Amino acid sequence: MKHRVKSEKFSRNRAQRKALVKSLLRSLVIYERIVTQEAKAKKMRPWVDMLITWAKEDTLHHRRLSYRFLEDHNLVKRLFEVIGPRFKGIPGGFTRIIDIGFRKGDTSKMAIFELTKIEKKERLHKEKKEKAKEVSEEKHEEHEERTTHKKEEQSKKGLLSGVRKIFKRERDSL
Repeated sequence: MKHRVKSEKFSRNRAQRKALVKSLLRSLVIYERIVTQEAKAKKMRPWVDMLITWAKEDTLHHRRLSYRFLEDHNLVKRLFEVIGPRFKGIPGGFTRIIDIGFRKGDTSKMAIFELTKIEKKERLHKEKKEKAKEVSEEKHEEHEERTTHKKEEQSKKGLLSGVRKIFKRERDSL
């Protein structure tokens, strides 16, 4: 008997569910934050916890086990060199699920599924914004200088061409 054994099937057969799990795991390792249905996020939590637990202890056996799920050597390398060391002293709670409401099309409950310790990219992001702002200000100043020069040239040409037109008309009329 199968008492208290329950599994979400997501209206898929076994092979499709397996592919779905692998796809979501890969996406989470790449982006560290994904938006998915809440039921899928809850189903994924034990798998992600297992992968990160393996990644905390870097052994060949754990790398091979992780490769079975991720099926990409670059992702396994990222898992063991970037994500695993972040959670070195933490026994659990590697992920969080944040409810974001219902999807407009089919009203399925959506959630953000993310790692609890996300790499701090804010400083780099702020520095890039500041550099971009400085560059845009410089470009704006150069553009203003060019436009003022063009306007001066156009105004000179406009004045001269207007005077020439007047004299041309007078000559033609005689």
